[in-house]
Amino acid sequence: MNKEFLDAVKESVQISQQTWVKWQHEMMGIIHCGSCLALHDCWFVFGNEPIAPLHEKCHCTTVAIPTSQVKSRAKATSDYSKYDPYLFDPKNFYKHGKNKAFESWGYSIEDSQWLQKEIEKQGRQQYLSGNYELGVLNLQGQRISIRVTIPRKNGTGEVSFITGWMVKPGGKIKLNTPYGGK
Repeated sequence: MNKEFLDAVKESVQISQQTWVKWQHEMMGIIHCGSCLALHDCWFVFGNEPIAPLHEKCHCTTVAIPTSQVKSRAKATSDYSKYDPYLFDPKNFYKHGKNKAFESWGYSIEDSQWLQKEIEKQGRQQYLSGNYELGVLNLQGQRISIRVTIPRKNGTGEVSFITGWMVKPGGKIKLNTPYGGK
C-alpha cells in the first residue's frame, strides 16, 4: 500500500473519532453581541472551540453535529489575490516581505495557483483533524491558525509555516493570510 492511502485511512479514522459542535446564538432580548453573531453556525472540534458563554449575558450554546455532516460539507477557500499580488507583492505595494520567504524556498509568482490549491487542501485536512489553534475573536469572527508543509522547490526537504484563517458558518474556513509566520 502507498503512503498517501495509509495517510488517508489514518485521517479518516481520526476524524470519525472526533466530536464536532456548532455554535448556536440564541436570539434573546433586543441587544446581541457582535462576536456571538459572528460565531453563529460555525463548526469546531469539541474541546477546541470558543468557550460558551462568552460573556455575562450570553445565551449561546454549542450543539453536537454529526461528523459525517462535517466531513461532507467542510470547505477551505482562499482568494487568488492572497497569492498574486498579496503574497508575492511584485510591485512592493504591501511591503510585508512575505515574498522573501517563499522565494528563498524556490517559489515565485508563477506558483500562485499551485500554492492556493495546496494550502486550501492542507487547511481543510488540518481543520477536519482539529489541528488548529484558536486566535482572535471579534466582530469579524473567529480566527484560527493552521500549520501547513510544502516541499522546497530549490533543494531537498520541506518547510512548515502558519497560515491564518477565519471560521465561517457551515463548516467553511476562509484564508486571511497564506503566511502568518514560521
